[in-house]
Amino acid sequence: MTDNVPPGTSAGDGDGGTQPRPWFPPAGEPGGYAPPPYEPGQPPGDGAGQPAGEAGAPGGYGASGGYGASGGYGTPGGPGQQGYGQSGPGQPRYGPWPSQPQAPKPGVIPLRPLGVGELLDGAFTSIRRNPRATLGIAAILLTASAVITTAVSLLLVHYFGTVTLPSPGQKLTDAQATRLLTRILEVLAPTVGVSAVLAFIVDTVLTGLLTVVIGRLVLGHKITAGEAWRIARPRIPALVGATLLIPLILIGVWGVYAVVLVIFALANAPGALIGLLAGVGAIAAIVLTIWFSIMFRMAGPAVVLEREGPAQALARSWRLVRGSFWRVFGITLLAGLIVLVTAGVLQIPFGLLAAMAGGGNSLLPSTGGNVGSILISAVGGVVAGAVARPISAGVAVLLYVDLRMRREGLDLVLQTAASSGAAPAGDEFASLWRPGAQAAGPGQGAGPGQGAGPGQGAGPGAGPGVPPGQGGPPGSGPPTW
Repeated sequence: MTDNVPPGTSAGDGDGGTQPRPWFPPAGEPGGYAPPPYEPGQPPGDGAGQPAGEAGAPGGYGASGGYGASGGYGTPGGPGQQGYGQSGPGQPRYGPWPSQPQAPKPGVIPLRPLGVGELLDGAFTSIRRNPRATLGIAAILLTASAVITTAVSLLLVHYFGTVTLPSPGQKLTDAQATRLLTRILEVLAPTVGVSAVLAFIVDTVLTGLLTVVIGRLVLGHKITAGEAWRIARPRIPALVGATLLIPLILIGVWGVYAVVLVIFALANAPGALIGLLAGVGAIAAIVLTIWFSIMFRMAGPAVVLEREGPAQALARSWRLVRGSFWRVFGITLLAGLIVLVTAGVLQIPFGLLAAMAGGGNSLLPSTGGNVGSILISAVGGVVAGAVARPISAGVAVLLYVDLRMRREGLDLVLQTAASSGAAPAGDEFASLWRPGAQAAGPGQGAGPGQGAGPGQGAGPGAGPGVPPGQGGPPGSGPPTW
């Protein structure tokens, strides 16, 4: 059987015929390969069957465009000569792929789908870039809340007395147990109620303000606390509504669980069945609580940045998180652990000082009998919250941006806005975040009214006129998680 050889070659059988050579581009073509040089003492025309006359042929060994020659493989060519990876008129391009451009990073994150480390780094970078509008806002709001809570605690302790737990191993008499329960109802319950209401208000307002600040930092624009308040203030009522809807939905889940148990109990169901339903129902209610909490995680940024209503924001969050539940859950859990550890570490010195000042084993630091311990505990809570809350808000906002860049090509819109150099304000800034906004062409701003038209929805990574899946810049695919 005779091997097929390229045209222009022949297979010899040891009688002086030329040997077959590998099928590379012919030596006469640009970028062609030539055989290795002959050894000293070897006659012109190598033993591999290379005719003597081809050593100096165009594209051959030592010739322009040949292997190792000027303009050849791996060697820069002279004028009019192209090397490997270069191309001339009408010539094919050989060589490595061109380097892929990096995604622009005008602010705290690169404008492309983000990894977990980039999300966390962006949250900390937001604090470093604009500490007055992150730490400052959190410190002001938490200080106001702490002052009110501490004042209420001091008044209740002054009129009703302290709430102190018994020492380990101490047995309470009936009178002591009744007195402790009475003090809990008189002092602890009102303090916890006031703290919960203030925490809800502070959390809502702080979420709105930090969302505005971090949303601007994504584009590299710093704003003051006053500017953040003027931008976020019209969205506070809708943000309060969305924040209230989420616990109402969760309460409904547990309400259904309680109603089912009551129905079975009234129907005189066997105790074993009721116990089984209680256990399985509790697990199901916990799972649903976690699920709904994660699915509605993006409601706050949707209210503030997209100017959605409360119900629309919940539906918007559901659409964004759908299909990415485990990623959002994992990042949220990780951020929560970081916030918890950070707050705990910051509160350790204040807790020690409060104990040394006479805090003792009071049920809550704010219900201790010593005024000094109450004030120290309040200061510790403000310091810990002022640092921890911006981290949590930063992760939530950047996770929202990441989801939209992955699903809707928001990175293209933000890149266009960042390339303009001017800081968008008012409706122009809000239009960047509205669903369906498209990346504007050169010289066009992403202002109001430039949303996607019929059939031009911004698919994953798609800009105007770009098919889905082809809109992102080279190398901007979602990183592995």
